[in-house]
Amino acid sequence: MPGNGGRGDGPGRGGTGRYGQLDRGRERAGLDAPAAPGATMGHVNDAPQVTDNQAESRFEIQADGHLAELDYRLNGKRLVLIHTETPVELEGRGLGGRLVAAALDRAKREGLTVVPLCPFARGWLERHAAEAAGIAVDWGRAT
Repeated sequence: MPGNGGRGDGPGRGGTGRYGQLDRGRERAGLDAPAAPGATMGHVNDAPQVTDNQAESRFEIQADGHLAELDYRLNGKRLVLIHTETPVELEGRGLGGRLVAAALDRAKREGLTVVPLCPFARGWLERHAAEAAGIAVDWGRAT
């Protein structure tokens, strides 16, 4: 839609948030109602945390007794992303993307260049270019 970046939150879409229809559903469900007196508002997130296991050179997520991981190597000021492994039991939860995002966070913090040799990491970065904004990426040749 012109004027709203195609997000569906412009005039006439009903709802004040990004998703129009979903916002009306939230209102009906009472999810946007004011908090009760004395209640505190906070974000609840049960998502497992990403750990940078530097001793093993990998980013990890432990969930439901399984380990998702992104192996990397530091080569000077280059963070080389080698391989992403997500057990079948954890697939479809976006954990691989969270691992790549954690690598980007580290690269940004430490001024590292990301080298995505891992096909998954490379594809994720191509699909989420905005996530890597301001971070040097050496696309080179995947092997």
